[in-house]
Parts: sequence; C-alpha cells; structure tokens
Amino acid sequence: MNRESIWTKALSLSDDLTAIRRHLHKYPELGFEEVLTSAYVAGELGKLGLIVQTGLAGTGIVALLKGGRPGPVIALRADMDALPLLEQTGLPFASLHEGRMHACGHDGHMAMLLGAARILTGHREELAGTVKFIFQPAEEMLGGARHMIKAGALESPRVDAIVGLHLWPDLPTGQFGLRPGTIMASMDHVNITVHGTAGHGAAPHQGVDAILVAAHVMTALQSLISRESDPADPVVLSMGSIHGGSLPNIIADRVEIKGTVRAVREDTRQRMAKRIQELAGSVAAGMNGRAEVSYTYGYPPTVNDPQLILWAEETLCKAPEEVSVVQMQHSQMTSEDMAYYMDQVPGAFLLVGAGGAGRGEFPLHHPRMTIDEKALVHGAAFLADFTLRISNGLNSGSNSS
Repeated sequence: MNRESIWTKALSLSDDLTAIRRHLHKYPELGFEEVLTSAYVAGELGKLGLIVQTGLAGTGIVALLKGGRPGPVIALRADMDALPLLEQTGLPFASLHEGRMHACGHDGHMAMLLGAARILTGHREELAGTVKFIFQPAEEMLGGARHMIKAGALESPRVDAIVGLHLWPDLPTGQFGLRPGTIMASMDHVNITVHGTAGHGAAPHQGVDAILVAAHVMTALQSLISRESDPADPVVLSMGSIHGGSLPNIIADRVEIKGTVRAVREDTRQRMAKRIQELAGSVAAGMNGRAEVSYTYGYPPTVNDPQLILWAEETLCKAPEEVSVVQMQHSQMTSEDMAYYMDQVPGAFLLVGAGGAGRGEFPLHHPRMTIDEKALVHGAAFLADFTLRISNGLNSGSNSS
C-alpha cells in the first residue's frame, strides 16, 4: 500500500475535517437525543456510496465499506453525544444549544472517523475484508455501546477487531498515547443513604445527626484507598454529591451521598463494593445511625489487545507525518464505554494528542475545553493507515505492510 498517499490525503482534508468538527460542535446533543447529529453523519457517509444503516439504539449508525479482496471485518468507532455543560469558550462556532457542549471531543471523533471513511473509500481495492464504521450514541454515563451491541452493531458481518480514538488535550498535538492492556479504568457508582433521627438543634442528644454520621462515613471511606489498597494498584473513590438537612436548627434525619469508584483490576472492583458496604454500615451503626448502600457496576476497564497495540505502534513509527508515540506508564482513571465492544472482540483504543504545543489549557469536561484541530488530520490518517495494515495482517495471519 502507498502509505504516504494516505497521510497526504488526510492532510488535504484538513479544511474539510475542521469544517465538519465545527459544524458538529455548534449543534451538540445529549445521549440518545443525537437526531441532528445522526442525520448529518449519515448524510456524509451516504455521499461516499457506503451501505448505511441508521436507527440503531435510536440514533446510532453503522456503515459498511467492502474491500477489493476477502478478509476480516474491522470496526472503527466514534461517539456522538455531548455533555450538559454551558460552553464558555467564546469561539465563533460555540454551541448554539444552550447548556450543551462537546467538551469531551466527540465532535472531533466523528470528524476523524468521517475523514478515515473518505480515505479508505479511495483505497478500497487495497483493503482486505470489510470496514464497519460505528457512530454510537450516549457514551457519557449512559453506556450507548451496550445498546449498540444489543442492536447488532458487531454482527452481520461479525467484527473481528475494533479500533477507537480519543482526543486528549493532556498530550501535545502529534503524540499518540499507547498502552497494551488496561488503558482506562472501570467506572462504578455508589449511593449511600444515611438515616438518623430528627430533633431540635438545641438538643442534639435527643436525635441522631445524620449529617455528622455522614461526615464520619465519608472520612472513613477514604481509608479504603489510603490504608487498604495497594499503592501499585490504582483505585479512586470520589464522592461528588452530598445532600441533607432543611433548616439550621433541625437535626437532619437523612443524608444522601453519591460517588464514583474507578479501578483497573476486577478483583479490586469487587473488594471496593464489599468494603464500602461494610464500612459505611458499621460506622453509621457505631453512631446509632444506619446506612443503606447501593453499588452499581458501570463501565468495565478498557483493555487493549497487545498485538493490535504493537501493530499500532509500528504503524505510527513508520508514518510519514510528524507524529510520535508515547507509552502511557499507567492506566488513565477515566473510563470509556468502548470497553463493552472490547469485551466482545479484540480492540485498540488510543489517545490522540490535541493540546497544541504542550498540555491543553483546560481538561476534558471543562466548559472552556478546546482542541488543536491539527489533531483531526492525525487521527483520520492513522485510522485509515492502521485499518489497511491490520486488515491485511489479520487476513494473512501475520503483520503485513
């Protein structure tokens, strides 16, 4: 394959990819509400003459590109939903949907995948097998990937491998973050309801102060990280919401605490679920209160296939464009529902540097988060180059350049 032509083609699409990303940025939609977004993406795919299926999991899309020779089925995935944030970037293409913003780079993910679709369409005869372009709804907390899998996104034809990218402002533009094995953590949810006994603020001894009990529960739970977890085994417990009480002179009888647990290993997830239940219950009971704990398992860890990551590194190291590889020394404690696909088939999930000359000024999920749009070319070129490489490699049973 003429790999240089792939990267040259991506560079020639720079203005188009930027325009696509900016259009999508202006009209962000929340999970399972991506009606305008889905219609726009489907229209762009239709222009390429691809076989386009819409309406999966409500707003999801799957498009097929059949290669010139028999071979494996490679899926490329992008997410489409935005976040419930009020944008504060002041950009000329800022969100026109108040209270919604593409603050996690999903607008860029779609642009990169559409760019890859354009490039691969032009290299159809070099492609062994089929490329399946997956545009999924509701990645943010709602697990849209599970719904896409249930709707058959990995079937008809059955996917052999899947690839995804995430724009990453923490990395300089031009760098790709790679890691074999677990690259992102699991994401679980914990809700704790602390029950006390109401009373007058002037006579606290006549009640059980649910706020005080909750404070002790919150403090005790952090010992699960500092004193019960192996420092070499990453785990995070963040309680992000606490609500209770009504008036300054009333002893509260109920407090609700909500948080998230992130872990890299499955046995750590199980231990945290068990110990949060035990510790919250015993601390509350020791103060004459009661704690009800609800622990919900969310996204599993995102685990890269070592062989695919090796091929990804080889692809990037031989790329004509000015890109480089950085080996991520530890798993990111963020999470991704890409993990659901990668539980089903081997996958590669890479981080694409979008922070300009250095680390971006604002992180993901910030109302002022921006990306360096040069990264769109890098992502589109890599997806096309890597897909051609692994489709031929999987077809022959070995790495093929």
